[in-house]
Amino acid sequence: MEFIDLKAQQEQILPNGRKLKEVISDNIQNVLDHGRYILGPEVEELELILKNFTGAKYCIATASGTDALLIALMALNISNGDEVITTPFSFISTSEVIELLGAKPVFVDIDPNTYNINPNKIEEVISTKTKAILPVSLYGQPANFIEINLLAKKYNLPVIEDAAQSFGSTHNGKFSCTLSTIGTTSFFPSKPFGCYGDGGACFTNNNDLAAKIRKISRHGQEERYIHSDLGINGRIDTLQAAILLAKFPLFKQEIISRQNSAEIYNKKLKKIGINSIPTISQLNTSVYAQYTIQVDNRKEIQSHLKKLGIPTAVHYPTILPDQPALGGPQVHCKFTEATRASKRVLSLPMHPYLSQDNQEFIVNSISKII
Repeated sequence: MEFIDLKAQQEQILPNGRKLKEVISDNIQNVLDHGRYILGPEVEELELILKNFTGAKYCIATASGTDALLIALMALNISNGDEVITTPFSFISTSEVIELLGAKPVFVDIDPNTYNINPNKIEEVISTKTKAILPVSLYGQPANFIEINLLAKKYNLPVIEDAAQSFGSTHNGKFSCTLSTIGTTSFFPSKPFGCYGDGGACFTNNNDLAAKIRKISRHGQEERYIHSDLGINGRIDTLQAAILLAKFPLFKQEIISRQNSAEIYNKKLKKIGINSIPTISQLNTSVYAQYTIQVDNRKEIQSHLKKLGIPTAVHYPTILPDQPALGGPQVHCKFTEATRASKRVLSLPMHPYLSQDNQEFIVNSISKII
């Protein structure tokens, strides 16, 4: 059994009647034929499709989700001594990029139901050094951007959405990546919309920010060999763009399939007494990048499932303030919910081609061990 089955995805039939793997192969061959491996025509085509899908005015494809975050912070002039408010419950890249610019991540505990940053706790940590708010839309659903944006407006702060896990989801009728000053996402292979390497994107409706983001992603180059800003080599490569173009026609149906699988999990897990199933806000839809529950005896359950050939994962076993690279472990009494979640969360297999038989087997296996 696969935790995320990319092989099954390749066998899917596209609306044009062809298998995905055939179209991917053709798209790759097209790149080999025209030879524009950097900023080839597929990159521009991908950006157009993604901005039209989300409703954003601008999309700039990047080399990775981490680069997208870094570029977004650079575009907002985040630098040494600044503070950026973010969540303690995320992958390292969320706070890593803040530290790389010499700024300080200021952590705010999570909502225990959604695992996203608790907007009610943000205002108390805003200071004169605060230069941005960086919420993460974790496990597939957006954070509460209605509340976050109201607070950001009050203090004149830009907001960056780390939508690495939520591309394709919605909040109050708007797509993730269009909910803030800048939205960023990741196309890492395991994401709901993933390539076969690293890739990402920045989204914004601000003309000046879009131009700056694009420039930063290309070494700060204004025109050939004229670099008006410091930048990075943050461009997506043409081959990854070509792969994403092949996969995009499946994406909307894959979101529906993920949601259907989540509903099946919900019903079956409730029957065996597990009520800590994902809580989706009434304002949100989720793409279920992960299907995450909470259990008391996580190691025992993981070991039992592994013996049966059922893969699981923990997203995330260590909160960010405790990471050695960020100065941890620290006294984190302020992060009670994040700490509790880190000790109890368990992600089950989730992908668009997960069979009901496999879900039945997974839930029955959990039932036996609990």
